[in-house]
Amino acid sequence: MKIVNLGESNSILNRFIAELRDVNIQKDSLRFRRNVERIGEIMAYEISKDFTYSTKNIQSPLGIAPTSTPDDQIVISTILRAGLPFHQGFLSYLDYAENAFVSAYRKYKDRLNFDIHIEYIASPGITNKTLIITDPMLATGSSMELAYEALLTKGHPAHIHVASIIASRQALEYIQHKMPDDKTTVWVAALDEELDEHSYIVPGLGDAGDLAFGEKE
Repeated sequence: MKIVNLGESNSILNRFIAELRDVNIQKDSLRFRRNVERIGEIMAYEISKDFTYSTKNIQSPLGIAPTSTPDDQIVISTILRAGLPFHQGFLSYLDYAENAFVSAYRKYKDRLNFDIHIEYIASPGITNKTLIITDPMLATGSSMELAYEALLTKGHPAHIHVASIIASRQALEYIQHKMPDDKTTVWVAALDEELDEHSYIVPGLGDAGDLAFGEKE
């Protein structure tokens, strides 16, 4: 399984990550959503380098311009609700893609223990397509695993790209054992080492869904 940490290279991406984490800047939910979207745009661009390309002859007003463009059939899948602005960033660049949505949430058994529940899925067929599963925070990896299993009811993709803004090392190790090693690439913008007792990433950024859309009951 290939793992790409885009945050290891110096780029403007790191400024957007810094603003997502900053306790003062992240209070502006509009800016928070826009930064998540920007990271999605950058990540879509980077992932596009792994697509299959062929040269097409494009007719311009003055002649023919041979141009190498992607051939992949793309499905962008998002885990609701924090994933919505991240999804929009991907869709801004991969505007020809099909779209899928999975609702996954934590159902707490007590203050510290929870199960992940899948409540809803809407997806096109994914057989032989390139599947991009986006989730801003990859904490334990359980939501990603169950979302992937739910999407498999719609077929079997040719390749899977897992895209996350901040991931824990524990989550990376988990999905390495749960998703196909030969056709999965994981993309992260930052890698954090720890989870707290509530399975939130440390230092992380807090609850991405609440910061983007307001606190839930």
